[in-house]
Amino acid sequence: MKKIKVLIADDHYLFVRGIESILSEDDSLQVIGKASNGEEAFEMAKQHLPDVVLLDVNMPVMDGLQALKLIIAELPDAKVLMLTMNDSDDYLIEALKSGAKGFLHKNLMPNELLTFIHMVNRGESVISGRMAGKIIENLTRSANLSTEIPDNKADKLTRREKEILTHVMKGLTNREIAGTLFISENTVKNHLRNIMEKLQMSNRIQAATYALQEGWLQEV
Repeated sequence: MKKIKVLIADDHYLFVRGIESILSEDDSLQVIGKASNGEEAFEMAKQHLPDVVLLDVNMPVMDGLQALKLIIAELPDAKVLMLTMNDSDDYLIEALKSGAKGFLHKNLMPNELLTFIHMVNRGESVISGRMAGKIIENLTRSANLSTEIPDNKADKLTRREKEILTHVMKGLTNREIAGTLFISENTVKNHLRNIMEKLQMSNRIQAATYALQEGWLQEV
């Protein structure tokens, strides 16, 4: 079976070694590079063509957001997960708009990290629970959401699709959304695919973020 190639970018040596140790327990994963700053991360990404990049937000020489933009521009199919210790980072929304597939807090459990890497490699977008809450808080504060739908674009989405996007913003996985709504996981995936086509978004987090900014999701 083809292994998932993972690039780790973080300027804390012990943290990198910890991630490397966790990933070594999964035979389907292969660490193909370890970068200590954003510039190294970009160069290694071009050289090794990773499937998944674990990219720290705060790094010397070039920060994670700058590296993210360069990596996505050079390797649009790369799946980048941003890592942070501070859930008040202002990078959240900009990183997602720039192509990040998710945001993870560094205090997550080892099994959660492995699960999220596999989810992202399958094409899903993920945000750990406390990060999802921060994104909602950030958007609600900055967008000053109203109860009115600003234009008829919201008519493109069905009530069920809006409901699913609401759960996406809460940080739920496809399986958790399916269980909450008593539908199959495939049905959730089909709804998300339709949503992204309607809104012309590249991933579910971007779609949910856009819907929240436009005021379509009021009860998250």
